Amino acid sequence: VQLQASGGGLVQTGGSLRLSCAASGFTLDYYAIGWFRQAPGKEREFVAAIRGTSTKYYADSVKGRFTISRDNAKNIVYLQMISLNSEDTAVYYCAGGRPITSTVRQREAYYYWGQGTQVTVSS
Repeated sequence: VQLQASGGGLVQTGGSLRLSCAASGFTLDYYAIGWFRQAPGKEREFVAAIRGTSTKYYADSVKGRFTISRDNAKNIVYLQMISLNSEDTAVYYCAGGRPITSTVRQREAYYYWGQGTQVTVSS
């Protein structure tokens, strides 16, 4: 069972990136998939999550700028990020689990984790 996050990179303020989370060894649509991020010296924080195909959750800091989606045929979950700013600089991780609504924003609710992809936003 493996999750592979990719798509990170260096982008200027106001730019966009699309992150991908690809699964191998299990079927993504049986799980909720969350994106978390960790900036240097900070705790890993919730960014977004998707349960099923239409139930989505976002951190207040990214609402309106980030969009999570899934392609079950490809077994991939995407995180489209626009209007990026320096506060979005972090390593982004995708994670799989079966959280309930009250725990979907908690990293402890997820038990499969990808290796992370670096997003750097320069001013």
